[in-house]
Amino acid sequence: MSAKIFIIEDESDLVQALVMRLKAEGYQTACTTDGISALERARAEKPDLILLDICLPGQNGFEVFQQVRQDPTLARIPI
Repeated sequence: MSAKIFIIEDESDLVQALVMRLKAEGYQTACTTDGISALERARAEKPDLILLDICLPGQNGFEVFQQVRQDPTLARIPI
């Protein structure tokens, strides 16, 4: 089974490019476009890696980062 990469990014063109490239390399992908839903989706997706934008609607990337690190189920996932 290939690694899953969770992309948290609000720019749709960038998300499409990342997904296309990562899938071509054999990775699974999951995406969300805002900081508010990011934590819930990360728990549901159980990714191996998180790619996190800093400028997000709702909550910025720094806030999402802090919440991920404080969540015991997500804290060890590289960001």
